[in-house]
Amino acid sequence: MFWEEEKDENTPHQVPDDVVDLVYTISCKCLPLDHAYAFSSAIRAALPWIDDESQAGIHLIHGAESGNGWMRPEDPANELLYLSKRSRMTLRVPRHRIEDARRLTGEKLDIDGHSLEVGKAKLKLFSALPTQFARYVVVPDGISHGDEEAFMAYAVEELQGLDIQVRKLICGLAHALQHPDGDLYTRSIMLADLKAEEAVTLQQQGIGQHFKIGCGLFIPHKGIKAVHEMTADKKQ
Repeated sequence: MFWEEEKDENTPHQVPDDVVDLVYTISCKCLPLDHAYAFSSAIRAALPWIDDESQAGIHLIHGAESGNGWMRPEDPANELLYLSKRSRMTLRVPRHRIEDARRLTGEKLDIDGHSLEVGKAKLKLFSALPTQFARYVVVPDGISHGDEEAFMAYAVEELQGLDIQVRKLICGLAHALQHPDGDLYTRSIMLADLKAEEAVTLQQQGIGQHFKIGCGLFIPHKGIKAVHEMTADKKQ
């Protein structure tokens, strides 16, 4: 765990719109709990250009069962994720692809035998909040998925490559996402005390691999203090 003294900074920042999130309403009763590959395949078939856009990403759909990503049901092969009418689907796309992505509205996607009808999309600019969270960051080859210290060192190196200074970082639980080439082992990551421009860069660029199946994508989070306190309690 990396933990520096907290700084009180509130620097105004103009959030750019060169990469954005499109948040769609959806009509879908349930999905496989581990729907990463099936969902990605359906989106990529409907929007074949998405593979050519390095900054494009496909967020996985989450319901109440998956919480905030730090806990997950234990049997993804047999459990379903039941969705409410408030559930949303989000795509991360570069500005020049916004209208292309909006054409997904009205499509019915088959997600491993489950029907998902795509509704209208609203454009959402990235957040400049200082705390950002990624539910799944792929553990690269050469690092054991159980080696938290090695994974954190890898994450820090990736972040430094984006000119992001690591002030506070927490690594969460490990998850495995099913993939035809073999399970993808991932860990969740939360960063805090980011400068506004760092927060936006992190959302624009992401870290690691497999953005098209929901990995390496960061979203704003309310804060890191409660998670840090919870983690400290568990170690006592």
